[in-house]
Amino acid sequence: MNAVVERVRAAQYAVARVSVAPLLVRAGIFVIVFAGFALAFPAEVLSGRPIFFLAVAALLPAFGPRKVWTTFTALVTVGGWLLATDGYGRPVALWRLLAVAALLYLGHTLCALAALLPYDAMVDPELITRWLVRSAAVLLGSAVLGVLLLQATGTGGGAGHQWVTVLGLLVAVGMSLLLGWLLRRR
Repeated sequence: MNAVVERVRAAQYAVARVSVAPLLVRAGIFVIVFAGFALAFPAEVLSGRPIFFLAVAALLPAFGPRKVWTTFTALVTVGGWLLATDGYGRPVALWRLLAVAALLYLGHTLCALAALLPYDAMVDPELITRWLVRSAAVLLGSAVLGVLLLQATGTGGGAGHQWVTVLGLLVAVGMSLLLGWLLRRR
């Protein structure tokens, strides 16, 4: 009984020390991941029970940004995109493709920031602003480069966007494997 009381007091102490900035970053993770789900999945799937499961899945990287949940939600988003385009025949719109890619990147980079911030960290708002400005610069450069590559290769149709999506997923998995191998080698 004494151990339970001590754990409750420890939890109360930890909750009392939580600061606003790490909570806002984690709330941003939830919003961005859930928005990615909403854009990627077909509208027919986003009703009833599936929306509840997607909301729970969007909470997972917010609570565990250092764990596998970031990768899991990215794969769920890509799976939803492929389900919408292949399974439900939704036409591929460039704006939606770029928006889903941007949300995937923002979710990933905010998880990286949240992994560095303990719950009780006192954070200068300029740090978060600089982080988001850098992310916006990467997104802008990637969008411009992506559109230019699509135009240069002439893969403007739906099959071209699907091909680029699968190729991008393969590159991401390959880079993850390469980075993991390099880290283990160290």
